[in-house]
This record gives sequence, structure tokens and C-alpha cells, in this order.
Amino acid sequence: MPFPDFYDARKVGTDYRANIYEAVEAGVDLRLAAAERDRPQVALVLVDMQRDFVHRDGALYVPGAVEDCRRIVEWIYRHVAAISKIFVSLDSHYPLQIFFSTWWRDADGQHPAPNTVITAEDVHAGRWQPVYEREWTSQYVDQLENQHKKQLMIWPFHTMVGTSGYSLSPALYEAICYHSAARQAQPELIIKGDIAKTEHYSILEPEVKVADHPQGQLNLQLLGELAQFDLVYIAGEAKSHCILETVNSMMRHFRGQGEVIGRLRVLEDAMSSVRVPGIDFEAMTNAAFAAHRRRGLTFVSTGEGIG
Repeated sequence: MPFPDFYDARKVGTDYRANIYEAVEAGVDLRLAAAERDRPQVALVLVDMQRDFVHRDGALYVPGAVEDCRRIVEWIYRHVAAISKIFVSLDSHYPLQIFFSTWWRDADGQHPAPNTVITAEDVHAGRWQPVYEREWTSQYVDQLENQHKKQLMIWPFHTMVGTSGYSLSPALYEAICYHSAARQAQPELIIKGDIAKTEHYSILEPEVKVADHPQGQLNLQLLGELAQFDLVYIAGEAKSHCILETVNSMMRHFRGQGEVIGRLRVLEDAMSSVRVPGIDFEAMTNAAFAAHRRRGLTFVSTGEGIG
């Protein structure tokens, strides 16, 4: 499919008012069949393609994300007649959360700087002390290290609900509206990340389960929905965190279901890793993905056809 007339590749990754009316009208004008009639049924899962991650002035800009976004947008335009449904996650944060500086202070009452790593040893030695949920937090850092082999990272404030950084990048939003109108298919929004006392990288589950929160467990409903598609494409930001953990969740849940894993497709040129001095997230992620490849996960590029 050709790109719609309203699309300007130079505007990807910039702020402007999305041309929703034009995108919708252009989609309707394609006169394509409704997506529910598609054979095969193809899903696109877009992870956290929000301004704070994608735009160069975003609070947690991922280097390479502008180019990733352009490739995703153009992939949607090229394959609008084949994509049946688009799922879109929104990383959703508030000021007081366990991975923000507000949750912590040292013996002098100072809060940690962004990109500070807080270990279980730091917490038990009192070098960093939680301001909230003291008992939970102590157990949390232990569980991260013992069960998940991770340490807690303090992030800069990002994708704060109600701020401009929370919104989807405008060029991508136009592409989603275009698809929705063209295929008579509503996009499905997935809210994650708003549980104060746990990290929530995967769109399917938090790092540590929270029994009393509706989003605190594995999202079996969404997994079941995705399993019904003939092909599921995955793209977004960041490769090293929310994409990786989303894929990890899928691979754990579908272990032993080779036919489902065989339908998953990771768009490897439509995601980039977070960069933090002293931590090679890219290498760690590539090692994890290599293990998933051996278990049957398929990686493709946006330049390839659907299949």
C-alpha cells in the first residue's frame, strides 16, 4: 500500500497536533474489508511508544526510538490491509512509585539520583531507606534479586499520567487512527505501570505480583486473546526493558505450546535499548533474545512481508 498523502516522515518524533480527521478520512477512503474477515488474523502489539521514550527531548528518551517509530508507522501504512488489530500499551506513572527517587532517602534524608541502582544489601544496611511500604519494599528487593535476578533501578520521572510525555507520538497516533478507520477495527489500549509498589515492564505482568491490585497478576485475558491470532507482531520501546519483559512473559506462558510461539514475530529493527553509563543493557538483551530464538521465537525486520 502507498503511504497516505497526509504522512510526512520528517515529522516523526516531533510534537504537533495529530491530524486525526485527515487520518480517519483517508482510512475510510481505502474502502478495505473489515478486519474481522481477515484470513490470517494478524495482530500488532506496540509497547510504550510514548513521547517520553520516543522524542529526543523526552524524559527517558531511548536513542534510536525516532527511527524505530518511523519504521513502525511506515510498516502500518504498507500493511494496513493485512493488520487485523493493533494493541497499544501505555506506561502510566505517578509521582510516588518504588522506582522513583521519591520512594527513597539515605541517612541524611537525600533522595537518590536517576540511574541509581539500589541493591538488597543497600536496603538492609540502611544506605537507602524506603519512605513508603517499608516491609513490602524490603521483601521486594530481595525477591527481585533472588527470583528475578535483577536489582532496582531508579528512573527519571517519565510517562507521568496527565503530562505531554504520556501521550503517544503524534505520527504513530495518526497511523493507528488510519488503520482503525480503514479496517473498522478499534485499537485496544493496555494500561500498565501505575502500581506504586512494583515495577511493571512487561505489558502482561508486574515484576513482583501484587495480590490486591487488578493489574497485579499475569494478564491471562490478554494472553488468551493474543493466542487466537495467526500472527502476532511485537515492536516498541524499550528493547532492553518493556519489550524484553513482554517477550519473556509470553515465552514463559506459552512454554510447551510451540504452535503459539511459532506465530510470534519480533520486529527487531523497530526497538532500541535504554542506555545507562556502566550497564550494557543491549548485550544483556541480545543474550536473552538469543535464548528465545533457540526456543522457536522468530525475529523479522520491517522490510519483510507479513508471514
